[in-house]
Amino acid sequence: QVQLVESGGGLVQAGGSLRLSCVFSSLFFKRYTMGWFRQAPGKEREFVAAINGDGGYTYFEDSVKGRFTVSRDNAKKTVYLQMNNLQPEDTAIYYCAADVSPGWGAAASPDPYDYWGQGTQVTVSS
Repeated sequence: QVQLVESGGGLVQAGGSLRLSCVFSSLFFKRYTMGWFRQAPGKEREFVAAINGDGGYTYFEDSVKGRFTVSRDNAKKTVYLQMNNLQPEDTAIYYCAADVSPGWGAAASPDPYDYWGQGTQVTVSS
């Protein structure tokens, strides 16, 4: 069994920042595209950001471009989502996901991802 463990969620005021972490304890972590998704009550799960195995390619949903940064530390088997200038509309449960298939695929879709974390709540107050 492998698992993804997320941390860093919490309650912040609008304009504040949070850094989410996701540890995926896999021997082949560095091969995997890692994605971040979020889901607010009553809404579909939506793509936030993704990063390929060596960190050379990143992709962001339009609404978070310029505010969020995705990075990874393969030695620590950890992917990060730095969220700046948070707004109430960013409130959601944030999920980390791993795509174990080789290559850079349809990273913005949840379909290719094989493993998902339990989610961490991010709440932004106005």
